[in-house]
Amino acid sequence: MHFSKAVEEMVCVAKGPNHGPAPIPEEGKWVKATEIKDISGLTHGVGWCAPQQGACKLTLNVKEGVIREALVETLGCSGMTHSAAMAGEILPGKTILEALNTDLVCDAINTAMRELFLQIVYGRTQSAFSENGLEIGAGLDDLGKGTRSQIGTIYSTEAKGVRYLEMAEGYITKLALDKDNLVTGYEFVKLGVMMEKIKAGVPAQEALEASTGHYGRFEGAAMYIDPRKQ
Repeated sequence: MHFSKAVEEMVCVAKGPNHGPAPIPEEGKWVKATEIKDISGLTHGVGWCAPQQGACKLTLNVKEGVIREALVETLGCSGMTHSAAMAGEILPGKTILEALNTDLVCDAINTAMRELFLQIVYGRTQSAFSENGLEIGAGLDDLGKGTRSQIGTIYSTEAKGVRYLEMAEGYITKLALDKDNLVTGYEFVKLGVMMEKIKAGVPAQEALEASTGHYGRFEGAAMYIDPRKQ
């Protein structure tokens, strides 16, 4: 180690008490983290690209500093979707420090990784107070039945009003309107569930009907419209 002449000529002063880092909550324990391997936790983070045309929600499950599980969800950019496929291959098996300094192909995914790193190393994880943390596979459970991300897509204009296109329940096929043309409910299709039924050999129309549901005051509406065509 090289010292400047000014430092070399200084008098050596003894160091006082050293209590180490402040403990952070990790998987039901208080941990004084000094190395990457001291870090564990599952959490989510959101990133965005420079032109802000797309966003990424990243979920990581870290055990002893190593990413054991990754869920990459993207929105609004076709290039980002393909980048997510690459990031999904890159992330597992890397330490969180390696992942922070790895090109994850897309600005939004890189930004999400940065945000997650901050949460994880500061003990702000979803599993901070869960004893032994969450098992590998907990990230996949976020997707629910049908293994699809929850997406909300709403389009509206001042002239023609709102159109619900996709909600947490699924793909919207009909909007129910009352006599004043106000939305009172909607019909949806759980696309993930429908595809699983079709893959299992259920005829497409039967699978569609079995995967269709209603929300709100749908029955007995004054009018029904297809939000994508009307």
